[in-house]
Amino acid sequence: MTDLTHYDIALIGSGSANSFPGPEFAGRSIVQIDRGVGPDHVFGGTCINLGCIPTKMFVHTANLAHTPAESARFGLTEQLQQVDWPAIRDRIFGRIDAISTGGEEYRRDHEDNANLTLLRGTARFTGAKTLHVVLNDGSEQMISADTIVLGAGSRPTLPPIEGLAEAEPHTSDTIMRLDQLPASLAILGSGVIAVEMAHIFASFGVEVTLIARSQQVLRSADTDVSSRLTEILAERVRLERGLSTTSVRRTAGGIELRGERDGTEVLIQAEELLVAIGRRPNSDLLDVDAAGIDIAADGRVEVDEHQRVLGGGKVLEGLWSFGDLSSAHQLKHVANHEQRIMRHNLLHPEDLRRSDTMPIPSGVFTHPQVAWVGMDEEQARDSGRKIRVAVQEYASIAYGWAMEDTTGFAKIIVDAETTEILGAHLIGPEATTLVQLLIQAMSTGQTARDIAATQYWIHPAMPELIENALLQLVD
Repeated sequence: MTDLTHYDIALIGSGSANSFPGPEFAGRSIVQIDRGVGPDHVFGGTCINLGCIPTKMFVHTANLAHTPAESARFGLTEQLQQVDWPAIRDRIFGRIDAISTGGEEYRRDHEDNANLTLLRGTARFTGAKTLHVVLNDGSEQMISADTIVLGAGSRPTLPPIEGLAEAEPHTSDTIMRLDQLPASLAILGSGVIAVEMAHIFASFGVEVTLIARSQQVLRSADTDVSSRLTEILAERVRLERGLSTTSVRRTAGGIELRGERDGTEVLIQAEELLVAIGRRPNSDLLDVDAAGIDIAADGRVEVDEHQRVLGGGKVLEGLWSFGDLSSAHQLKHVANHEQRIMRHNLLHPEDLRRSDTMPIPSGVFTHPQVAWVGMDEEQARDSGRKIRVAVQEYASIAYGWAMEDTTGFAKIIVDAETTEILGAHLIGPEATTLVQLLIQAMSTGQTARDIAATQYWIHPAMPELIENALLQLVD
Protein backbone atom coordinates (compact mmCIF):
# COMPACT_ATOMS: atom_id res chain seq x y z
CA MET A 1 0.00 0.00 0.00
CA THR A 2 1.23 3.50 -0.85
CA ASP A 3 2.21 5.55 2.21
CA LEU A 4 0.04 8.53 3.14
CA THR A 5 1.82 11.91 3.15
CA HIS A 6 0.16 14.78 5.02
CA TYR A 7 0.31 18.47 4.09
CA ASP A 8 -1.31 21.56 5.50
CA ILE A 9 -2.64 22.56 2.08
CA ALA A 10 -3.20 20.61 -1.13
CA LEU A 11 -3.52 22.87 -4.18
CA ILE A 12 -4.81 21.32 -7.40
CA GLY A 13 -4.12 23.11 -10.68
CA SER A 14 -1.58 25.53 -12.16
CA GLY A 15 -3.68 28.15 -13.95
CA SER A 16 -5.06 30.84 -11.66
CA ALA A 17 -4.15 28.39 -8.89
CA ASN A 18 -0.53 29.27 -9.56
CA SER A 19 -1.13 32.67 -7.92
CA PHE A 20 -2.12 31.03 -4.63
CA PRO A 21 1.28 30.20 -3.04
CA GLY A 22 3.09 33.13 -1.43
CA PRO A 23 4.95 34.37 1.64
CA GLU A 24 1.75 34.40 3.72
CA PHE A 25 1.84 30.60 3.62
CA ALA A 26 5.55 30.26 4.42
CA GLY A 27 4.74 28.47 7.66
CA ARG A 28 2.50 25.88 6.04
CA SER A 29 3.41 22.86 3.95
CA ILE A 30 1.85 22.90 0.49
CA VAL A 31 1.59 20.24 -2.18
CA GLN A 32 0.68 21.52 -5.64
CA ILE A 33 -0.74 18.80 -7.87
CA ASP A 34 -1.07 19.51 -11.57
CA ARG A 35 -1.92 17.11 -14.40
CA GLY A 36 -1.20 19.80 -16.98
CA VAL A 37 -3.36 20.85 -19.93
CA GLY A 38 -3.65 19.60 -23.47
CA PRO A 39 -2.25 16.39 -24.92
CA ASP A 40 1.24 17.25 -23.68
CA HIS A 41 0.08 18.05 -20.12
CA VAL A 42 1.90 21.39 -20.06
CA PHE A 43 2.19 23.39 -16.86
CA GLY A 44 0.49 26.71 -16.31
CA GLY A 45 -3.18 26.24 -17.12
CA THR A 46 -5.42 26.74 -20.13
CA CYS A 47 -5.26 30.53 -20.55
CA ILE A 48 -1.52 30.87 -21.12
CA ASN A 49 -1.03 27.62 -23.02
CA LEU A 50 -4.19 26.84 -24.98
CA GLY A 51 -6.69 29.63 -24.53
CA CYS A 52 -6.89 33.38 -24.01
CA ILE A 53 -3.31 34.38 -24.69
CA PRO A 54 -2.25 32.34 -27.73
CA THR A 55 -5.64 32.84 -29.39
CA LYS A 56 -5.35 36.62 -29.04
CA MET A 57 -1.82 36.50 -30.44
CA PHE A 58 -3.22 34.61 -33.42
CA VAL A 59 -6.16 37.04 -33.64
CA HIS A 60 -3.85 40.06 -33.83
CA THR A 61 -1.92 38.42 -36.64
CA ALA A 62 -5.19 37.50 -38.36
CA ASN A 63 -6.35 41.12 -38.11
CA LEU A 64 -3.21 42.19 -39.99
CA ALA A 65 -3.76 39.47 -42.58
CA HIS A 66 -7.38 40.56 -43.09
CA THR A 67 -6.51 44.24 -43.62
CA PRO A 68 -5.96 43.98 -47.42
CA ALA A 69 -9.45 42.54 -47.81
CA GLU A 70 -10.90 45.77 -46.42
CA SER A 71 -8.50 48.24 -48.04
CA ALA A 72 -10.36 48.99 -51.28
CA ARG A 73 -12.96 51.24 -49.68
CA PHE A 74 -10.13 53.45 -48.43
CA GLY A 75 -8.74 53.93 -51.93
CA LEU A 76 -5.91 51.47 -51.37
CA THR A 77 -4.86 48.37 -53.24
CA GLU A 78 -3.22 45.85 -50.93
CA GLN A 79 -2.49 42.16 -51.21
CA LEU A 80 -1.74 39.41 -48.74
CA GLN A 81 1.22 37.79 -50.47
CA GLN A 82 2.16 35.02 -48.05
CA VAL A 83 1.06 33.33 -44.82
CA ASP A 84 4.01 31.60 -43.16
CA TRP A 85 2.08 29.45 -40.72
CA PRO A 86 5.11 27.83 -39.06
CA ALA A 87 6.64 31.27 -38.46
CA ILE A 88 3.36 32.57 -36.99
CA ARG A 89 2.91 29.51 -34.79
CA ASP A 90 6.52 29.36 -33.63
CA ARG A 91 6.65 33.07 -32.78
CA ILE A 92 3.64 32.65 -30.53
CA PHE A 93 4.53 29.41 -28.83
CA GLY A 94 8.22 30.25 -28.69
CA ARG A 95 7.21 32.85 -26.14
CA ILE A 96 4.46 30.90 -24.40
CA ASP A 97 6.32 27.60 -24.03
CA ALA A 98 9.21 29.37 -22.33
CA ILE A 99 6.80 30.86 -19.78
CA SER A 100 5.29 27.45 -19.08
CA THR A 101 8.68 25.79 -18.67
CA GLY A 102 9.99 28.62 -16.52
CA GLY A 103 6.90 28.54 -14.31
CA GLU A 104 7.28 24.86 -13.61
CA GLU A 105 11.00 25.20 -12.88
CA TYR A 106 10.28 28.08 -10.49
CA ARG A 107 7.70 26.09 -8.56
CA ARG A 108 9.93 23.03 -8.41
CA ASP A 109 13.33 24.55 -7.66
CA HIS A 110 13.23 28.16 -6.44
CA GLU A 111 13.96 28.95 -2.81
CA ASP A 112 10.69 30.93 -2.64
CA ASN A 113 8.94 27.54 -2.79
CA ALA A 114 10.92 25.76 -0.09
CA ASN A 115 7.66 24.80 1.65
CA LEU A 116 6.01 23.59 -1.58
CA THR A 117 6.17 20.17 -3.21
CA LEU A 118 5.16 20.03 -6.88
CA LEU A 119 3.60 16.80 -8.14
CA ARG A 120 2.81 16.45 -11.85
CA GLY A 121 -0.13 14.11 -12.11
CA THR A 122 -3.87 13.56 -11.71
CA ALA A 123 -5.47 13.72 -8.28
CA ARG A 124 -8.65 11.90 -7.29
CA PHE A 125 -10.51 12.12 -4.01
CA THR A 126 -10.68 8.96 -1.94
CA GLY A 127 -12.34 10.72 1.00
CA ALA A 128 -13.19 14.19 2.30
CA LYS A 129 -9.54 15.17 2.83
CA THR A 130 -7.58 12.42 1.07
CA LEU A 131 -6.30 12.20 -2.50
CA HIS A 132 -4.87 9.46 -4.67
CA VAL A 133 -2.39 10.91 -7.16
CA VAL A 134 -1.28 9.08 -10.29
CA LEU A 135 1.85 10.89 -11.43
CA ASN A 136 2.54 11.45 -15.11
CA ASP A 137 5.43 8.97 -14.86
CA GLY A 138 3.04 6.24 -13.72
CA SER A 139 3.94 6.19 -10.04
CA GLU A 140 1.38 6.82 -7.31
CA GLN A 141 1.09 8.78 -4.07
CA MET A 142 -1.53 9.12 -1.35
CA ILE A 143 -2.03 12.62 0.02
CA SER A 144 -4.00 14.05 2.91
CA ALA A 145 -4.42 17.71 3.78
CA ASP A 146 -6.22 19.93 6.25
CA THR A 147 -7.17 22.32 3.45
CA ILE A 148 -7.77 21.41 -0.18
CA VAL A 149 -7.96 24.13 -2.83
CA LEU A 150 -9.47 23.12 -6.18
CA GLY A 151 -8.46 25.03 -9.29
CA ALA A 152 -8.49 22.12 -11.72
CA GLY A 153 -10.13 23.94 -14.63
CA SER A 154 -11.97 22.50 -17.61
CA ARG A 155 -11.36 20.78 -20.94
CA PRO A 156 -12.96 20.70 -24.41
CA THR A 157 -16.10 18.63 -24.90
CA LEU A 158 -16.72 16.16 -27.71
CA PRO A 159 -20.43 15.56 -28.34
CA PRO A 160 -21.72 11.98 -28.76
CA ILE A 161 -21.85 12.00 -32.56
CA GLU A 162 -21.37 8.80 -34.52
CA GLY A 163 -17.72 8.43 -35.61
CA LEU A 164 -16.59 11.75 -34.16
CA ALA A 165 -14.10 10.50 -31.60
CA GLU A 166 -12.68 7.97 -34.07
CA ALA A 167 -12.13 10.76 -36.60
CA GLU A 168 -9.74 12.40 -34.13
CA PRO A 169 -10.89 15.99 -34.69
CA HIS A 170 -9.02 18.98 -33.40
CA THR A 171 -10.11 20.96 -30.38
CA SER A 172 -8.79 24.25 -29.03
CA ASP A 173 -6.12 22.10 -27.32
CA THR A 174 -4.53 21.15 -30.65
CA ILE A 175 -5.70 23.39 -33.50
CA MET A 176 -3.16 26.15 -32.89
CA ARG A 177 -0.19 23.78 -33.15
CA LEU A 178 -0.93 22.37 -36.60
CA ASP A 179 2.11 21.48 -38.68
CA GLN A 180 0.65 23.31 -41.67
CA LEU A 181 -2.45 25.24 -42.62
CA PRO A 182 -5.22 23.06 -44.05
CA ALA A 183 -6.79 24.16 -47.31
CA SER A 184 -10.21 23.85 -45.68
CA LEU A 185 -11.50 23.65 -42.12
CA ALA A 186 -14.92 22.73 -40.81
CA ILE A 187 -15.75 24.14 -37.38
CA LEU A 188 -18.43 22.37 -35.38
CA GLY A 189 -19.90 24.99 -33.06
CA SER A 190 -20.90 28.63 -33.14
CA GLY A 191 -19.87 30.04 -29.76
CA VAL A 192 -16.91 32.11 -28.62
CA ILE A 193 -14.11 29.72 -29.61
CA ALA A 194 -15.77 28.86 -32.91
CA VAL A 195 -16.20 32.44 -34.12
CA GLU A 196 -12.70 33.45 -33.01
CA MET A 197 -11.14 30.50 -34.84
CA ALA A 198 -13.29 31.16 -37.90
CA HIS A 199 -11.82 34.67 -38.11
CA ILE A 200 -8.25 33.45 -37.58
CA PHE A 201 -8.25 30.72 -40.22
CA ALA A 202 -10.38 32.57 -42.78
CA SER A 203 -7.95 35.51 -42.54
CA PHE A 204 -5.07 33.17 -43.32
CA GLY A 205 -6.78 31.99 -46.51
CA VAL A 206 -8.34 28.76 -45.25
CA GLU A 207 -11.77 27.87 -46.64
CA VAL A 208 -13.84 27.81 -43.44
CA THR A 209 -17.23 26.18 -42.90
CA LEU A 210 -18.94 27.10 -39.63
CA ILE A 211 -21.61 24.62 -38.53
CA ALA A 212 -24.28 25.99 -36.19
CA ARG A 213 -27.19 24.01 -34.77
CA SER A 214 -29.15 27.23 -34.30
CA GLN A 215 -29.93 30.00 -36.75
CA GLN A 216 -27.49 32.46 -35.19
CA VAL A 217 -23.89 32.39 -34.02
CA LEU A 218 -22.82 33.51 -30.56
CA ARG A 219 -26.23 32.97 -28.99
CA SER A 220 -24.90 34.01 -25.55
CA ALA A 221 -24.74 37.59 -26.80
CA ASP A 222 -27.61 40.07 -27.06
CA THR A 223 -29.96 39.05 -29.89
CA ASP A 224 -29.24 42.14 -32.00
CA VAL A 225 -25.48 41.65 -31.61
CA SER A 226 -25.75 37.96 -32.42
CA SER A 227 -27.83 38.71 -35.52
CA ARG A 228 -25.34 41.29 -36.77
CA LEU A 229 -22.35 38.99 -36.25
CA THR A 230 -24.21 36.20 -38.04
CA GLU A 231 -24.72 38.46 -41.07
CA ILE A 232 -21.07 39.52 -41.12
CA LEU A 233 -19.61 36.04 -40.73
CA ALA A 234 -21.94 34.67 -43.42
CA GLU A 235 -20.18 36.99 -45.87
CA ARG A 236 -16.73 35.66 -44.93
CA VAL A 237 -17.21 31.93 -44.40
CA ARG A 238 -19.60 29.20 -45.44
CA LEU A 239 -22.13 29.33 -42.63
CA GLU A 240 -24.32 26.24 -42.22
CA ARG A 241 -27.18 27.22 -39.91
CA GLY A 242 -29.80 24.99 -38.33
CA LEU A 243 -27.72 21.88 -39.04
CA SER A 244 -27.73 18.89 -36.68
CA THR A 245 -24.59 16.81 -37.19
CA THR A 246 -25.35 13.10 -37.38
CA SER A 247 -22.02 11.46 -38.24
CA VAL A 248 -18.37 12.19 -38.92
CA ARG A 249 -15.68 10.07 -40.54
CA ARG A 250 -12.10 10.61 -41.60
CA THR A 251 -11.26 9.67 -45.16
CA ALA A 252 -8.11 9.68 -47.26
CA GLY A 253 -9.00 13.22 -48.31
CA GLY A 254 -9.87 14.58 -44.87
CA ILE A 255 -13.20 14.80 -43.06
CA GLU A 256 -16.72 13.98 -44.14
CA LEU A 257 -19.40 15.42 -41.88
CA ARG A 258 -23.04 14.57 -42.42
CA GLY A 259 -25.91 16.50 -40.93
CA GLU A 260 -29.64 16.94 -41.18
CA ARG A 261 -31.61 20.11 -41.80
CA ASP A 262 -35.37 20.17 -42.33
CA GLY A 263 -35.34 16.47 -43.17
CA THR A 264 -32.61 16.81 -45.79
CA GLU A 265 -29.13 15.33 -45.45
CA VAL A 266 -26.22 17.74 -45.85
CA LEU A 267 -22.65 16.60 -46.60
CA ILE A 268 -19.72 18.79 -45.64
CA GLN A 269 -16.17 17.91 -46.66
CA ALA A 270 -13.04 19.55 -45.34
CA GLU A 271 -9.40 18.77 -44.85
CA GLU A 272 -9.65 19.18 -41.07
CA LEU A 273 -12.32 19.47 -38.39
CA LEU A 274 -12.31 21.63 -35.26
CA VAL A 275 -14.85 20.80 -32.55
CA ALA A 276 -15.66 23.91 -30.53
CA ILE A 277 -19.00 23.31 -28.81
CA GLY A 278 -17.86 24.17 -25.28
CA ARG A 279 -15.87 22.99 -22.30
CA ARG A 280 -16.66 20.80 -19.31
CA PRO A 281 -15.37 21.14 -15.74
CA ASN A 282 -12.78 18.58 -14.66
CA SER A 283 -14.84 17.47 -11.66
CA ASP A 284 -15.12 13.93 -13.06
CA LEU A 285 -11.34 13.58 -13.17
CA LEU A 286 -11.24 14.54 -9.47
CA ASP A 287 -13.90 11.95 -8.53
CA VAL A 288 -15.50 14.58 -6.31
CA ASP A 289 -18.34 12.25 -5.29
CA ALA A 290 -15.86 10.48 -3.02
CA ALA A 291 -15.53 13.69 -1.01
CA GLY A 292 -19.27 14.29 -0.80
CA ILE A 293 -19.06 17.39 -2.98
CA ASP A 294 -22.21 18.75 -4.61
CA ILE A 295 -22.16 18.91 -8.41
CA ALA A 296 -24.36 21.04 -10.68
CA ALA A 297 -26.10 19.56 -13.70
CA ASP A 298 -23.30 20.77 -15.99
CA GLY A 299 -20.58 19.18 -13.82
CA ARG A 300 -19.52 22.29 -11.88
CA VAL A 301 -18.41 21.96 -8.27
CA GLU A 302 -20.98 23.83 -6.18
CA VAL A 303 -19.59 26.68 -4.07
CA ASP A 304 -21.07 29.46 -1.96
CA GLU A 305 -20.47 33.19 -2.45
CA HIS A 306 -17.18 32.90 -0.53
CA GLN A 307 -15.84 30.08 -2.80
CA ARG A 308 -16.33 27.43 -0.11
CA VAL A 309 -17.23 24.01 -1.50
CA LEU A 310 -20.70 22.68 -0.71
CA GLY A 311 -21.74 19.14 0.15
CA GLY A 312 -25.31 18.24 0.93
CA GLY A 313 -26.10 21.92 0.55
CA LYS A 314 -23.76 22.83 3.41
CA VAL A 315 -20.20 24.17 3.55
CA LEU A 316 -17.54 21.45 3.63
CA GLU A 317 -14.91 22.84 5.97
CA GLY A 318 -11.45 23.12 4.49
CA LEU A 319 -12.53 22.68 0.86
CA TRP A 320 -12.40 25.60 -1.59
CA SER A 321 -12.89 25.88 -5.35
CA PHE A 322 -12.69 28.59 -8.02
CA GLY A 323 -12.37 29.17 -11.75
CA ASP A 324 -13.69 26.94 -14.52
CA LEU A 325 -14.14 24.01 -12.15
CA SER A 326 -16.92 25.80 -10.30
CA SER A 327 -17.81 28.88 -12.38
CA ALA A 328 -20.45 28.85 -15.11
CA HIS A 329 -18.69 31.77 -16.82
CA GLN A 330 -15.38 30.03 -17.65
CA LEU A 331 -13.51 33.32 -17.95
CA LYS A 332 -9.93 33.96 -16.88
CA HIS A 333 -10.72 37.30 -15.25
CA VAL A 334 -13.42 35.57 -13.20
CA ALA A 335 -11.02 32.82 -12.15
CA ASN A 336 -8.41 35.38 -11.10
CA HIS A 337 -10.96 37.34 -9.06
CA GLU A 338 -12.37 34.25 -7.39
CA GLN A 339 -8.86 33.06 -6.54
CA ARG A 340 -8.03 36.38 -4.86
CA ILE A 341 -11.29 36.29 -2.87
CA MET A 342 -10.78 32.65 -1.92
CA ARG A 343 -7.17 33.29 -0.85
CA HIS A 344 -8.21 36.21 1.36
CA ASN A 345 -10.98 34.16 2.95
CA LEU A 346 -8.69 31.24 3.66
CA LEU A 347 -6.21 33.57 5.36
CA HIS A 348 -8.87 35.68 7.11
CA PRO A 349 -11.81 33.44 8.06
CA GLU A 350 -13.03 36.16 10.41
CA ASP A 351 -13.44 38.60 7.51
CA LEU A 352 -15.06 36.67 4.67
CA ARG A 353 -15.50 38.47 1.36
CA ARG A 354 -17.99 37.67 -1.39
CA SER A 355 -16.93 36.94 -4.96
CA ASP A 356 -20.29 37.74 -6.59
CA THR A 357 -20.58 41.50 -6.09
CA MET A 358 -19.50 42.80 -9.51
CA PRO A 359 -21.01 42.57 -13.01
CA ILE A 360 -19.17 40.04 -15.15
CA PRO A 361 -18.10 41.20 -18.64
CA SER A 362 -17.35 39.07 -21.68
CA GLY A 363 -15.24 39.79 -24.74
CA VAL A 364 -15.04 37.92 -28.03
CA PHE A 365 -12.06 38.58 -30.29
CA THR A 366 -13.57 37.68 -33.61
CA HIS A 367 -13.93 40.24 -36.43
CA PRO A 368 -15.59 42.50 -35.54
CA GLN A 369 -15.05 42.30 -31.80
CA VAL A 370 -18.00 41.68 -29.49
CA ALA A 371 -18.29 42.63 -25.83
CA TRP A 372 -21.02 42.83 -23.23
CA VAL A 373 -21.74 43.25 -19.54
CA GLY A 374 -24.94 42.93 -17.53
CA MET A 375 -28.44 42.20 -18.80
CA ASP A 376 -29.33 41.94 -22.46
CA GLU A 377 -32.47 43.70 -23.66
CA GLU A 378 -34.69 40.63 -23.32
CA GLN A 379 -33.52 39.98 -19.75
CA ALA A 380 -34.02 43.63 -18.82
CA ARG A 381 -37.59 43.66 -20.16
CA ASP A 382 -38.36 40.36 -18.43
CA SER A 383 -37.13 41.80 -15.12
CA GLY A 384 -40.26 43.92 -14.90
CA ARG A 385 -38.36 47.21 -14.68
CA LYS A 386 -39.15 50.16 -16.89
CA ILE A 387 -36.14 50.54 -19.15
CA ARG A 388 -34.74 52.77 -21.84
CA VAL A 389 -32.51 51.47 -24.62
CA ALA A 390 -30.08 53.46 -26.73
CA VAL A 391 -28.42 52.17 -29.89
CA GLN A 392 -25.53 54.15 -31.34
CA GLU A 393 -23.96 53.19 -34.65
CA TYR A 394 -20.21 53.48 -35.21
CA ALA A 395 -21.16 55.13 -38.51
CA SER A 396 -22.64 58.05 -36.57
CA ILE A 397 -19.38 59.21 -34.96
CA ALA A 398 -16.41 60.89 -36.60
CA TYR A 399 -13.96 58.10 -35.88
CA GLY A 400 -16.47 55.67 -37.31
CA TRP A 401 -16.36 57.70 -40.52
CA ALA A 402 -12.56 57.38 -40.51
CA MET A 403 -12.86 53.60 -40.22
CA GLU A 404 -15.68 53.42 -42.78
CA ASP A 405 -17.51 51.21 -40.31
CA THR A 406 -21.07 50.48 -41.38
CA THR A 407 -21.98 47.51 -39.20
CA GLY A 408 -20.86 48.22 -35.62
CA PHE A 409 -23.01 49.59 -32.82
CA ALA A 410 -23.29 50.00 -29.08
CA LYS A 411 -26.48 49.22 -27.19
CA ILE A 412 -26.90 50.51 -23.63
CA ILE A 413 -29.83 49.58 -21.39
CA VAL A 414 -30.76 51.65 -18.31
CA ASP A 415 -33.48 51.94 -15.71
CA ALA A 416 -35.89 54.50 -17.12
CA GLU A 417 -36.14 56.53 -13.89
CA THR A 418 -32.74 56.28 -12.20
CA THR A 419 -30.63 55.73 -15.35
CA GLU A 420 -28.84 52.89 -13.54
CA ILE A 421 -26.90 51.05 -16.24
CA LEU A 422 -28.34 47.55 -16.50
CA GLY A 423 -26.38 46.29 -19.49
CA ALA A 424 -24.17 47.21 -22.40
CA HIS A 425 -23.56 45.34 -25.65
CA LEU A 426 -21.11 46.26 -28.40
CA ILE A 427 -20.08 44.89 -31.76
CA GLY A 428 -17.37 46.68 -33.70
CA PRO A 429 -13.74 47.80 -33.58
CA GLU A 430 -12.21 47.79 -30.09
CA ALA A 431 -15.49 46.73 -28.50
CA THR A 432 -13.59 44.91 -25.77
CA THR A 433 -11.85 48.15 -24.82
CA LEU A 434 -14.85 50.49 -25.09
CA VAL A 435 -17.04 48.31 -22.87
CA GLN A 436 -14.66 48.89 -19.95
CA LEU A 437 -16.06 52.42 -19.56
CA LEU A 438 -19.42 50.89 -18.77
CA ILE A 439 -18.04 48.05 -16.67
CA GLN A 440 -16.40 50.64 -14.44
CA ALA A 441 -19.58 52.68 -14.12
CA MET A 442 -21.69 49.64 -13.26
CA SER A 443 -19.12 48.34 -10.78
CA THR A 444 -18.81 51.64 -8.92
CA GLY A 445 -22.51 52.49 -8.91
CA GLN A 446 -22.36 55.34 -11.41
CA THR A 447 -25.46 55.92 -13.50
CA ALA A 448 -25.71 57.02 -17.10
CA ARG A 449 -26.63 60.47 -15.78
CA ASP A 450 -23.48 60.49 -13.62
CA ILE A 451 -21.05 59.90 -16.46
CA ALA A 452 -22.70 61.23 -19.62
CA ALA A 453 -22.20 64.97 -19.17
CA THR A 454 -19.90 65.31 -16.15
CA GLN A 455 -16.63 64.72 -17.98
CA TYR A 456 -14.97 65.62 -21.25
CA TRP A 457 -15.12 62.98 -23.97
CA ILE A 458 -12.19 63.39 -26.34
CA HIS A 459 -13.25 64.33 -29.86
CA PRO A 460 -13.08 62.63 -32.28
CA ALA A 461 -12.02 59.52 -30.41
CA MET A 462 -13.90 56.24 -30.31
CA PRO A 463 -15.36 56.71 -26.78
CA GLU A 464 -17.74 59.24 -28.36
CA LEU A 465 -19.72 56.15 -29.33
CA ILE A 466 -20.44 55.58 -25.63
CA GLU A 467 -20.97 59.28 -24.92
CA ASN A 468 -23.59 59.67 -27.65
CA ALA A 469 -25.42 56.53 -26.56
CA LEU A 470 -25.53 57.76 -22.97
CA LEU A 471 -26.79 61.18 -24.02
CA GLN A 472 -29.80 59.49 -25.62
CA LEU A 473 -30.70 58.11 -22.20
CA VAL A 474 -30.44 61.18 -19.99
CA ASP A 475 -32.23 63.92 -21.96
